[in-house]
Amino acid sequence: MGKSLISQKRGKGSSRYRVRQAAFLCRLSYKEGAGTVTGIIRDTGRTVPLAVVRYVDGSTGYLLAREGVALNQSTGDMVMPLAKIPESTHIFAIESFPNSGPVFCRAGGSAAIIVSKEKDMCKIQFPSKKTKELNSACRAIVGVPAGGGRGEKPWVKAGIRFKAKKARGQHYPTISANRMNAVNHPFGGSYSGVNKPKTCSRNAPPGRKVGNIAARRCGKQKK
Repeated sequence: MGKSLISQKRGKGSSRYRVRQAAFLCRLSYKEGAGTVTGIIRDTGRTVPLAVVRYVDGSTGYLLAREGVALNQSTGDMVMPLAKIPESTHIFAIESFPNSGPVFCRAGGSAAIIVSKEKDMCKIQFPSKKTKELNSACRAIVGVPAGGGRGEKPWVKAGIRFKAKKARGQHYPTISANRMNAVNHPFGGSYSGVNKPKTCSRNAPPGRKVGNIAARRCGKQKK
């Protein structure tokens, strides 16, 4: 079976399907000490604008901008360890472990909530309603990331959406499997639905692992 399917072509991630590194302006990280916001700029590969921060030692850094951020504003009350942030507070750009840099909730409008604290651990509830315990020394930005209303703006043209998806390494457009040719997908070659069993083994190779993966049962349920 050739390399017709998108899951086969991607493999471990060729340059064609990876996010373009040129799309990102910089790599985000937290620095010690407070700074001052000197500008707000756009980053092509992100859905959140970046705040340019000037620190006391003269260095320049970048942080994800939160809603309501303004020029000449101090970052002392923005970036804090989880231990110093009260419960039920919205946070984003959360570290997975101390000094790892922002990992969780980096998309526009996606903010987590601090649920509870116990000893050196802090329980966080993400926008997906899942919870995770993190070290209280992990840092985060207090507030909600800017750019939350980006989904309300229409794309207007397909080309604009294509370029935006390409900058973020996302596959677009998505085509229905049963509208493909039989050589391009296991469900292809049928215009009236799937014409073969949808169940497949959990150990199936990429390109064959489609449909009901390792289903316990299939078919109509008897009454």
